[in-house]
Amino acid sequence: MVFAGVLAAGQAILARHRAGSAADLAALAAAGHWSRGEAAACDEAAGVAAAQEVRLVRCSVRGETSDVTAEARTGPYSVAVRARAGPAGPVGARLTPGASQRHRGAPVYPAHPASPRYPRHPGRTGLP
Repeated sequence: MVFAGVLAAGQAILARHRAGSAADLAALAAAGHWSRGEAAACDEAAGVAAAQEVRLVRCSVRGETSDVTAEARTGPYSVAVRARAGPAGPVGARLTPGASQRHRGAPVYPAHPASPRYPRHPGRTGLP
């Protein structure tokens, strides 16, 4: 029973990772072809997903930003992951505390007051 549980968990994790990486790459492909129109950009994203044996469930392109959902199947598990890609914004724009640069919600640390160009490192001591 334990082995079956570990095997099932491994398949679910594998499906999640396959869907996540395919969604990221498909979103980048669509964002890279935004100037050709939404249909062409989404066709490119679908091709990238298909090359990884993953199905593109949804794709939309607004301006230079793409938003895709990819679905991977491994064993009895099917996992869908959403990813977005596009320009980061104006160069030199400051982030507000709590803002996120990545779609997965990675924390963004405010700049050190004495050095506004470099982000604070959470593992170091002595910083405010």
